[in-house]
Amino acid sequence: MTAPTRLVERRARATLSRAVEPGDEHAGRWLHRYGATGFLDRLLHPADATDSGGSGGSGGGDPFPGTGQKRVTSWRLRATAADPERDLAAIHELGGRFLIPGDTEWPRQLDDLGDARPLGLWVRGPADLRTWALRSVALVGARACTPYGAHTAADLATGLARRGWVVVSGAAYGIDGAAHRGALAAAGATVAVLACGVDTPYPRGHDQLIRRIAEQGLVVGELPPDSHPTPSRFILRNRVIAALTRGTVVIEAQHRSGSLVTARAAARLGRHIMGVPGPVTSALSAGVHELLRGDATLVTDADEIVELVGDMGDLAPARRGPVLPRDLLAPATAQVLEAVPARGPTPTTGIARRAGTTPDDTLAKLYELHSLGFVERHSEGWQLTKEATSASNARRGGT
Repeated sequence: MTAPTRLVERRARATLSRAVEPGDEHAGRWLHRYGATGFLDRLLHPADATDSGGSGGSGGGDPFPGTGQKRVTSWRLRATAADPERDLAAIHELGGRFLIPGDTEWPRQLDDLGDARPLGLWVRGPADLRTWALRSVALVGARACTPYGAHTAADLATGLARRGWVVVSGAAYGIDGAAHRGALAAAGATVAVLACGVDTPYPRGHDQLIRRIAEQGLVVGELPPDSHPTPSRFILRNRVIAALTRGTVVIEAQHRSGSLVTARAAARLGRHIMGVPGPVTSALSAGVHELLRGDATLVTDADEIVELVGDMGDLAPARRGPVLPRDLLAPATAQVLEAVPARGPTPTTGIARRAGTTPDDTLAKLYELHSLGFVERHSEGWQLTKEATSASNARRGGT
């Protein structure tokens, strides 16, 4: 595609981003069929459109057969009022750009969305979105999160950032904000995907956070400058978060949480879905637990996340309890130690009977245990030292 043609395509998509709501698959089908300029031309000049499908002719044919007239009228009214030059100038003044499919910075994994693929992405920030998205993880969850959820989100984001992973979230209150801050605190990379224009910080309370992300990371959105958020736009924004990343981690979510929408979108796209468990009594973790009863994978730290989404062989360290001194004993020696009663000195012959070994072998092991500080001799008998008795009691209490 030549540079002039590319410029026309970019202007057409900028116009359509004003006219079409994010994720509109009706528009996506016509965009795929006619291209951005062809779609826009049919929208603005319906009298000149000719339906190539045979259901109409020039002049009087329906340019979008099968699409409701109310939807088409809405597209047309918005497209007529759009000013792509103004929008492109506005994003340029912010130091940003408008990306469209085919650009070298366009994240190709968004193409997995099919007809629901974004028309384009308005982007602020110095980094290359395509490069960052290749090694990214979404952290999402409840707005009204608990201190546990906020701490966990920040901790996971910090751990991921230190391992060179990009944290993607939606800049909302609660889990989203904690995730962004955790990544920034580690001088890491983070991307905020907004449900409004990238020049319109939302929520207002995160104005400074979003500005900081725009300076150090990336702020991304489907809607042109000065666009406001709506409930449906928040839901549709989540599919972009899911498609951009290799996997989605849900930290706290109720049964009807928008974060679960992100996770389900990720599952449909073949991405990894993960959940951080919470208290079984917490309604804010009920949605996460429902995911974990399905196809989601339980994760508790950044290492476990990277084991799923990272390269082959990038495994989380094995989880195990502390190694106790008695764990290092040879099996025969440990058998004799187990046979020493916790109370009162016991003769060697009595310990041998309990251990199922000969008195001579038992005596040899007892002297070995004595040198290691496990047992002590009293007259003709043996007993555990105070330290060994305390360790034994603690061990039994933990099983």
